Amino acid sequence: MKLALNLCLSIFVLFIFEDKSFSLTNYQIKKICKNKKRKSTCIKLLEEKRSNLQKGNLIEIPVFHYKR
Repeated sequence: MKLALNLCLSIFVLFIFEDKSFSLTNYQIKKICKNKKRKSTCIKLLEEKRSNLQKGNLIEIPVFHYKR
């Protein structure tokens, strides 16, 4: 019974969050690129990645390691 309940809840959650993706707003993009050397290039790249994400295409997300 518990297994069936977990399975139903898992499927329900998958259907709810199926097509939702959270992309950056214009304000967030400008805030991120504010301190970059090439501000316009940074904005163009992030806007391009946002449009690819909204279209459903895969995007590359860089991972920066934490330095102590």
